Amino acid sequence: MMIRVLVADDQELVRTGLSMILGAQTDIEVVGQAADGTEAVALARSLRPDVCLFDIRMPGLDGIEATRMLAGPGVPDPMAVVLITTFDLDEYVFAGLRAGARGFLLKDAGSELLAQAIRAAASGDALIAPNVTVRLLEAFAGSAAAAPSPPPVESLTEREEQVLAKVSAGLSNGEIARELFITLSTVKTHVASLMTKLGVRNRVEIAIWAHQTGRMSPRATGGEHRNR
Repeated sequence: MMIRVLVADDQELVRTGLSMILGAQTDIEVVGQAADGTEAVALARSLRPDVCLFDIRMPGLDGIEATRMLAGPGVPDPMAVVLITTFDLDEYVFAGLRAGARGFLLKDAGSELLAQAIRAAASGDALIAPNVTVRLLEAFAGSAAAAPSPPPVESLTEREEQVLAKVSAGLSNGEIARELFITLSTVKTHVASLMTKLGVRNRVEIAIWAHQTGRMSPRATGGEHRNR
């Protein structure tokens, strides 16, 4: 199946370049382009793409606010959004993920990582640029300003704890299945159960919850992050 993507960036050259890179993939189709956040939200609601690729800094409505409107808390049928930016700033990462983004990339990430992020978002996974992942999780775990994560609404099973650790280490569903000797569908069931019990919306927030609550040390797992 083709992954339908909407690209939004206020610089025409960048917008065109991203569209060309994605359009060259055999499984990705760019179905629309937007020059600002307002246009991006309108097109996303009209076209219903599988993934939205938004620049963070756009005039008027920026990429973070556009993400919040399409994928934020309380949004029915939230869309998959990947944010991309030139600026490696923690506050952008934090705000973007809190707004509901499923991925965060720098514009120098390269075509392969860009395509991987789109595919991950389309399949319900999340990919964050490798050079910000560990720093991001450490900051979430250690920041006094971060809101404390609430306890799960229901106790986690032993297997869910195992899956939680693997997700927090950056493993994909397929990798988790192989390491725990369970089926892919079983992994997906456990991940969905974790989201429900933890009150989170995606794999990134599962990892953040694990680190904030001390379930997983980012320093201990830093070498294992695959950023899927």
